[in-house]
Amino acid sequence: MPTLIHHPLCPHSRFIRLVLAEYGIETQLLEERAGDRRAEFLELNPAGRTPIFVDDGGQIVPGAGPIAEYLDETRGAKAGPARLLPRDMETRVETRRLVDWFNLKFFDEVTNWLITEKVHKRYLAQGSAPDMDCVRVARANIRSHMRYIGFLTSERKWLAGDVLTYADFAAAAHISCADYLGDVPWEEDEHAKHWYQRVKSRPAFRPLIADRAPGMTPGRFYAELDF
Repeated sequence: MPTLIHHPLCPHSRFIRLVLAEYGIETQLLEERAGDRRAEFLELNPAGRTPIFVDDGGQIVPGAGPIAEYLDETRGAKAGPARLLPRDMETRVETRRLVDWFNLKFFDEVTNWLITEKVHKRYLAQGSAPDMDCVRVARANIRSHMRYIGFLTSERKWLAGDVLTYADFAAAAHISCADYLGDVPWEEDEHAKHWYQRVKSRPAFRPLIADRAPGMTPGRFYAELDF
């Protein structure tokens, strides 16, 4: 059975968990606190970040982007029309663009600030208090991203076009982390909210909804499908 080394509130790990679940790939989950900098973990990924995918046969694939590409190359064709990186070039390019948007831009402007200040400092840095100025910046930044999601989904069925793709799961993974922390302004854009409800209703999302970080109660809408 393949193994995914992850952290429950790592959005990049959540992205890959959603993809694996959508493809029906049964996977053993091993939790890792990247901040511990364990030697065995760093041997698998010298960058010291989750996730890391270890396939049957021992192939080690570190990082959300490489894992997504690896899964497309090794499992994508078997998914047929449900392939999450579609074969037509225009949608393929748009999917990759949006995956980068959320895994890089959204992470830099929103998720990283929220998780660093509200999770890592509290639980991994011996109880350090969060910098609320950083949290307020992340809360302000997320609003423009919600409006962008709303803009895209007002013109398209899914983020990258007419079919569900990696882009939807990358975006949903980051938003789910912010939602766990109670920091998603759902009133900002109705189109974005309805899109997230559709993604969240998929069976692949159920394990994430069931997740609970030790000592942290999720936000009021985290486990709700209709909110």
